[in-house]
Amino acid sequence: MEKAYILIGCELGAEGEIVEKIKHMDRVKDARVVYGDYDIVVEAEASTDVQLDNLITKKIRKMEKVRSTMTLGVVS
Repeated sequence: MEKAYILIGCELGAEGEIVEKIKHMDRVKDARVVYGDYDIVVEAEASTDVQLDNLITKKIRKMEKVRSTMTLGVVS
């Protein structure tokens, strides 16, 4: 099982809209608006690293109003 936390920077005021869309994506366990350098943190789990990569690169990063991401892969 692959697990990661994805930190997202987005356009001002788009946080709630993005979180609601991400919460409904396959392999997303949780998504929350946060304070700090990033606007949203997403907890994701997948059976393979390819599935996790597809979630991040083909779904989350391509969303309108998402400006940046940083992925933290869990090692244990």
